[in-house]
Order: sequence, then C-alpha cells, then structure tokens
Amino acid sequence: MKTNPSEKPRPPRVRAVLAHQVRIIGGRWKRTPLPVLAADGLRPTPDRVRETVFNWLTHVLDGRWEAVRCLDLFAGTGALGFEAASRGAASVLMVEAHTPAVRQLEATRDKLGATEVSIVRGDALTTTQGLIARSGTHQFDLIFLDPPYHLDWLAKMLPLCRSLLAAGGIVYVEAESALEAGWQGQPAPAWLEGWTVLRADRAGMVFYHLLQCGNTALVKA
Repeated sequence: MKTNPSEKPRPPRVRAVLAHQVRIIGGRWKRTPLPVLAADGLRPTPDRVRETVFNWLTHVLDGRWEAVRCLDLFAGTGALGFEAASRGAASVLMVEAHTPAVRQLEATRDKLGATEVSIVRGDALTTTQGLIARSGTHQFDLIFLDPPYHLDWLAKMLPLCRSLLAAGGIVYVEAESALEAGWQGQPAPAWLEGWTVLRADRAGMVFYHLLQCGNTALVKA
C-alpha cells in the first residue's frame, strides 16, 4: 500500500506485554480470563488458591456476599477484587500503584460492566492512611492484603487494616511464610498480636491466611 508523503507517520501503538492469564473462578463472570502484565512484583493469586480461599470466605460469610464491602490493596491483576465482585460483593475498592496495571484494571472493569468496582491509583500505605483520615474507621468487611514479599508490608499494613475493618471483618493475607507460631520453630511475628488465624494453608511457596481480630480458635484447612 502506498503512503501519502504529506502525511506524518503515525507512532506505533504501545501495548502492555502480557505474561499469562488467570481466570475468575465463580459467580456471574465465571471463567472470564484476566490478563497478567509482565511487570516486576506482579504475582497474581493462583486460580487453585483463590478457589480454596473463596470457598472459605463463602462459608465464613454465610454466603452473604451482597452485604460485603471489600478493599483490595496491592490489587495487581484484580483477581481477588473481581472475584469478590463476581460473587456479588456490594462494593470493591481496588488500590494499585503501577500505572499500566491500573489501566488494565480499568479496562477489565469496563469490559465486565462492574459498576460496584472503584479503582484508585496510589501507594497502598498512603491511600489507606487517607481513607482513615477522610472517611473514618470500620469501612470494610473484607480486606485483601497480598503485598510484594520481603518488604515488611504486613507489619506496616495490618494495624491500618484493623482500623478500617468493620466488626467481625476479615483480612485475607498472602505471605512468603506461615504467620501462625510454630512454622519451622519460629514464633508468630509481633505485629500479629491481637489477630486470630481463622484458616491457613500453603500452595508451593504461597502461604495464605484468613485473619480476624479476636480470639477465635485456629482452624487449619
């Protein structure tokens, strides 16, 4: 095809590089694929783990997703937040600092027509502090906390999560090691004081937990 020499060449379209995909496990968008960007530190919760976690949550919440207000910190692909929305969560606020990931989250939300999903571009710590300062405490029933490993994010974020949780609220945590005492002879970390591990399991190098403030007995999956 010939080109008109008077026309300015169009710049090439820049597309985000996709590493692979995960999928929504259940609910109205079941089996919908979610793109995973090839970005440092982006580590989506595997499908099998999410299936287990959402079975736990459905049991703990007695299936009443329609009343659940979610906060998805370190949202990444949005796999956790979109899963909650797919199952009927009343609202999902996603927080993500990586601009290309935010754009992908917005594109997925628009494609699904997920009007209950709000997306904020920003640092998780600063955004959470802002939520507390502007809107007060006890705003969320479920918080997803899946930060990058080995950067002490849990010690920084869990106290803030406590402030944001409604009575009986739950925090889902992924970590590079088990949180409960006794794992490889290690005591529970000091920042876990006041939290109860409701459920815990491991898949490969992923340790995942449901936490709640209080003294509920530990239940191993």
